[in-house]
Amino acid sequence: IYFSFEESPAQIMRNMRAIGIHLEKHVRQGLLQFHSARPTVHGLEMHLVRMHKLIEQFNPTTVLVDPVSNLQNAGDLNDSTNMLIRLVDFLRMKAITAFLISLNTGGKFLETTEEGLSSMVDTWLLLRDIEVGGERNRLLYVLKARGIAHSNQVREFLISSNGIKLVDTYIGATGVLTGSARLSQEAREHMEKQAIKEEAQRKGLVFEHRSKSVAAQIAALRAGLQTEKEEYDRVLAGVRLRERQGKIDRAAMAKSRRVDGRKTI
Repeated sequence: IYFSFEESPAQIMRNMRAIGIHLEKHVRQGLLQFHSARPTVHGLEMHLVRMHKLIEQFNPTTVLVDPVSNLQNAGDLNDSTNMLIRLVDFLRMKAITAFLISLNTGGKFLETTEEGLSSMVDTWLLLRDIEVGGERNRLLYVLKARGIAHSNQVREFLISSNGIKLVDTYIGATGVLTGSARLSQEAREHMEKQAIKEEAQRKGLVFEHRSKSVAAQIAALRAGLQTEKEEYDRVLAGVRLRERQGKIDRAAMAKSRRVDGRKTI
């Protein structure tokens, strides 16, 4: 159940359609209910009774109240705080998850709320705007989460026609960068990585060409060495041939002179 104390159901669904989230089908299927009322229409006690009755009838798993800070218009701060405490106790008794949205006014400490919600909730997500470089950017972080491991990083989130997108944390030399500063730094880093990649490719081509040149020189040296070896083999074969021919010639001459090597008287 979505309890709105600011916008009508039609306005809520129209706003969600603008970011690519369509809730009409869930309403038609009976999975989602919207209930909208101005805080000044009833007193706080009547608002609480009405919410109890609707929750009992629908038996939801999740209840969203947006924004609880507007309930102060139906009573003073103490009464609205007591009403929220009773509502939270009722939802906890029924094991229903509750999302309570509180709007902070300008100049207030972001880590506190007028309704004292800190003592009521288990997890507190804080959304805030920052102005840097002539633009306002949205940030989100977990202020507290009881019994749950959670990140301590401040994350930028973007609202687009495709929904809400959490941007990866970017920490620069001067801290967390958001918006145009983040995009500019990411572009510079991309250019640096591209330049390093191109330099590595250039050096790779130089090394490849040098390797081919050295391989060609080695091949030429081996070819020259092979030629010299073949020339040496031919000379050596010629020498051996002449030696064999010399032996044959001497044997023939000795035979023609009838010299057998024995002494004669």
